Amino acid sequence: MERARFENLAGTWGGDLRRWPEGERAAAERLMQADPAVRAVLDEAAALDALLDRSPTPWPSQALRDRVVAAAPRAGAWSLPWSRTGLAFGAGWAAAACAGVMAGLVLTQSLTADLQADAVLYQASLSGVDDEDLLG
Repeated sequence: MERARFENLAGTWGGDLRRWPEGERAAAERLMQADPAVRAVLDEAAALDALLDRSPTPWPSQALRDRVVAAAPRAGAWSLPWSRTGLAFGAGWAAAACAGVMAGLVLTQSLTADLQADAVLYQASLSGVDDEDLLG
């Protein structure tokens, strides 16, 4: 394990190796044995963990809970947000979009075919000795 990976894991999982993914623990311990200076990274992460553990846990107020519950939809009270007219209108737009895409594909293919044919005819008309570099 490299030091950058160790620092990243310490920043993500904290200073307690028991919280780290199992596959990373052994490599972290080997790195700490090989380079004792990385222990400082783990100590900094542990200090941050202790600070976060001491911080108060915020709890929502009863007024906020009441507002959330009041704003929630009632079970079975919601209906579909579209009507048959809206569904038909949306289907019409979808069909028009598909037709536009297909028209664009057909037009693009025919224009590309014309350009390719022009290029082939131009290359066929070249007859100089130097044209071998162009034609390959």
